[in-house]
Amino acid sequence: MWWTWDPFLKEVFHFSLCSRGITLAMQIVFNTLIPDHKADAFSPPHTSPDSTGDHLTEFLLGGLGRWDAEHFLFIAEHGYVYEHNMAFFPLLPICLTGLANGPLYPLKWTLTLRSRLLVSAALLNCFCFTLAAISLYLLGCVALQSRSTAFLASLLFCMSPASIFMTAAYSESLFALATFIGLWLLEKHMILRGCIFLSLATASRSNGMTNVGFLLHAVVQSIVNGSRNCHRMGRTFLGIFVVILPFALFQYFSYSTFCLASATKNKVPRELVKLAITKEYRLPGAQFPTWCSTYLPMAYSSIQSEYWGVGFLQYFQLRQLPNFLLALPVILLSTRAIWEYFQANPYLCISLGLRTVQLKSSSGYCGHRVFLYVAHITALMVFGVLCMHIQVLTRLLLSSSPVLFWYCSHQLQKNEPWIWGLERGCVSSNPALRLLRSWKSLQPQTRVLLGYFLVYWILGTALHVNFLPWT
Repeated sequence: MWWTWDPFLKEVFHFSLCSRGITLAMQIVFNTLIPDHKADAFSPPHTSPDSTGDHLTEFLLGGLGRWDAEHFLFIAEHGYVYEHNMAFFPLLPICLTGLANGPLYPLKWTLTLRSRLLVSAALLNCFCFTLAAISLYLLGCVALQSRSTAFLASLLFCMSPASIFMTAAYSESLFALATFIGLWLLEKHMILRGCIFLSLATASRSNGMTNVGFLLHAVVQSIVNGSRNCHRMGRTFLGIFVVILPFALFQYFSYSTFCLASATKNKVPRELVKLAITKEYRLPGAQFPTWCSTYLPMAYSSIQSEYWGVGFLQYFQLRQLPNFLLALPVILLSTRAIWEYFQANPYLCISLGLRTVQLKSSSGYCGHRVFLYVAHITALMVFGVLCMHIQVLTRLLLSSSPVLFWYCSHQLQKNEPWIWGLERGCVSSNPALRLLRSWKSLQPQTRVLLGYFLVYWILGTALHVNFLPWT
C-alpha cells in the first residue's frame, strides 16, 4: 500500500480512523441519552423523515447537525437564502451538495436530501480529517526536522479537544486539510501549489486569510536580506493574490445577491419566506442592508457584527464568564507555547524572524523554522480573545495551526522520555496509547495535558450534540 514506506504514516492513518469511529459512537450515545437543550439557534424547517432510512440516519448522525452545522446543511440544501447565511463560506456546502447529488444520489429513493447531506458530512469530514492528520505529520517532519515529534503531534491531533467539530457538519476538517497541505507545500518551496490549497482554506473559512502572513513574511525577509530574486518574489505575490481571491469573490457574490436591484426573492420557498418574516431574516430583494452603501461593501464583518455581536471587546460580559472558562485551557496552553518559544529564541522573535541567526538547535519545537507558526497562532489567539466569541477559540486554534500539537508533543517527550524505548523493534507502535496505558505512572504535567485532550474530546461531544454551549 501507499503508506508502507513509512510505518509512522500507517499508524497515523489507522489511529485517525479509529478516533473518528469513537467520536461517531460517542455522539450517538450522548444524543440518545441526553435530552436536547432548546437553544436560541438557527432552526429552519426540515422535511419530515418519511422512511426507515431517514429515521436511521437521524438516529446515527443527527448529532452532527447542531449549531453552525444547521447553517452549512441549510446552505447545501437551499443555497444562500438569508443574509446571515453569508457568514458561512461556500466550500463545505458545495462539497456536501456535490456528494449528496452525486455519489449518494441513488439513495434518494430511501433518504431525503437532508439525510443524504448528513451522510455526506460524516463521510467527507472523516476523509478530510484522516488526510489532515497525515498532512500534519508531513508538515511536522519538514518544519520540525523531527519525525518522532511530528508523529506524536499527529496522534494528538486525532485526540483533539475540538474533535467533535472535525466530525460534525462544520468546515474545520476541510480547513485543516487545506491549510496543512498548503503549508507543507510552502515548506517544500512549491509556492503556487501551496497557495492553491491555501486558497481552498480561504474558501472554507475566513481566517484562511491569515495564511497570507507566511507569504508576506517571505517577501519582507527577501527585501531585508537584499535578495534580488524577482522571479521568486513575483510567484509569491501571485500566490498572495490566489489566497485572497476566494474571499474577494465571495464578498462580491454577497454584494450581487443582496445589494443589486436585480436581486429578487421570487424563487424562495414559501416556508422559508414565512420563517424570514417570523425571525426577521433579510431576504434578497428586500430592503438593502446598510453595508451595501459603504465605501468597500464587506458583508462578512457587517453580518458578524449585526447578527452575532462580534467586535472588539464586545464579548467581555459577566454572563459570558462560563464561555471564557471553557476557553481558558487553550488560552493558557497557547500562551505557554508562545512564551517557551520566545524564551528559547529571544533574538529571533524580537527581529521578527527577518534576520538569520545561529541557533543551538535547529530541530524540534524550538527550531528556527517554527517561528512563523508561533507568530501565526499568536495573532489568531489575540484576535480571538479580543474580537470573537470566546467559545470558538478552541476549534479556531486547533484547526488552524499545528503549533499546539507540536508543543504538546515536545512537552510529552520531555516529561516521558521512555515512550520511545518501551517496545524495541516496534517503531510504528502508538506512543499516545502507551501513555494512556501507563496513566498511573505518568508525571502530573503529562496527566493534565492528556486529561485536557480527553475530557474536552468527551465533554465537547456531549455538549455539542445536545445544543449545549459548545459551538
